[in-house]
Amino acid sequence: MSATHKPTLLENDGVRRSLLLSPAVIMIGIFLIMPLLMVLVFSFLQPGTYGGVIWEFSTDAYRQFFFEEDFLTEEMVFTPAYLEIFGASFTNAVIAVFFCFLVGFPTAYFIATRPARTQGLWLFAITIPYWVNLLIRTVSMLFIIRDQGPLNEFLLNLGIIDKPLSIAYTQYAVVLGLFYSYLPFMVLPLYAAIERFDFSLLNAAHDLYASRWKALRYVLFPSVRNGIIAGCLLVFIPSLGAFIAPDVLGGGKQLMIGNMIALQFQGSRNWPFGAAAAVILLTFVLCLLMFFAWRASKSSQSAQQKAQHKAQQKVQQTNEGGSH
Repeated sequence: MSATHKPTLLENDGVRRSLLLSPAVIMIGIFLIMPLLMVLVFSFLQPGTYGGVIWEFSTDAYRQFFFEEDFLTEEMVFTPAYLEIFGASFTNAVIAVFFCFLVGFPTAYFIATRPARTQGLWLFAITIPYWVNLLIRTVSMLFIIRDQGPLNEFLLNLGIIDKPLSIAYTQYAVVLGLFYSYLPFMVLPLYAAIERFDFSLLNAAHDLYASRWKALRYVLFPSVRNGIIAGCLLVFIPSLGAFIAPDVLGGGKQLMIGNMIALQFQGSRNWPFGAAAAVILLTFVLCLLMFFAWRASKSSQSAQQKAQHKAQQKVQQTNEGGSH
């Protein structure tokens, strides 16, 4: 190549990266950004008579979420009804995260401590049930926990219970459905974090007479903290907006925010209010993610400052030793 050769447009690294990324960017823009923008726009419009929207700017959808009109005084009064649905959704999501972590952490630890040649088989066993459609798995769960289902029949035959347990169509069933639906989302990030953990640190902790709980709390948990946070978020976020588990296992009696949004679009035909509820939910999730990102950035900066401080102390000690 001569010294006077100038790189063509396709030989430029920046241009090549842009061309390679352009299909993904276009897909994200069409199927993610545009629908979100449509939901945001619809939330500031007026509802049509039989669905759809009327293209007139209005904030009535957001007011309806927090206030309702008193028929006697014709004044807007605060109503906690929809906030209670949000609270119930948040509670169910937190409980699902707790049980997923309670089961997922030992499972991930067990898989990560198996021989390398068998870890893939254990991961395959975890994920293969989820090849089946979520609706089919949820309906199957309903058949298992119903009053005349296999679970109650098994407990009755063992004499553990005298009458069938009424689990179906309750909050317990909804939480059980969320737990079953999103358990792999907890196991896989935890496995990835534990698999990279240096287990010699646990041996060192035991050599220093640390109990198993202290070694777990002060050595293992801090080292796999990012995996724990990722698993909790991956379970919490879809659980918060879950639709199938509350609808099937809750029997329509355990209303969550996902069901409420779907009801506004399908039953009530109030598209702006459904869009406003979706925007409020999205805003809450984004604030939660930004909070965890801020905490992660802050802890990373703190760790870097501590490392720099220790390095400066070592340099200072070395210089003092050399001067003596």
